[in-house]
Amino acid sequence: MKRPALVALILATAIAAEAQVYQWQDENNKTVISDRPPSGPVRQLRRIDAAAPSPASESAAASARTLADRDMEFRKRQQESRDAAEKREDEQRANARKREDCEALRRYLRSLESGERIQLSDGKGERYYLDDSERAQAIARTRDDVQRNCK
Repeated sequence: MKRPALVALILATAIAAEAQVYQWQDENNKTVISDRPPSGPVRQLRRIDAAAPSPASESAAASARTLADRDMEFRKRQQESRDAAEKREDEQRANARKREDCEALRRYLRSLESGERIQLSDGKGERYYLDDSERAQAIARTRDDVQRNCK
């Protein structure tokens, strides 16, 4: 079973190696490329070996692949650049938000430590003032928050 397949493969390779491609210009100065030789008068006849591609076609195919590869690499670099820029912007926004939160905490701590009366609202929306013990607890909590979050 393997031998006939091997023989068929060798014959197909031999036939393909014998194939010729012809290129010529006809009487109307048109370039003709065919696997059969020209039948009439021709100006320039050239045989092209089908088994070995010409160096020009190899370099054209290589440059086409190279161009496609370069295009793909360019698009990849563009995407990486966009991702990096987006990540930097997110980090900058997070840092700005953190600075604003820290500044708000520091302002609240200053107002607590200043001794002025602090008015808050309860769950029902009614206003009340912090007494001294609540103020001390709020100062301790706020100092903790500032030390933990504002470095």
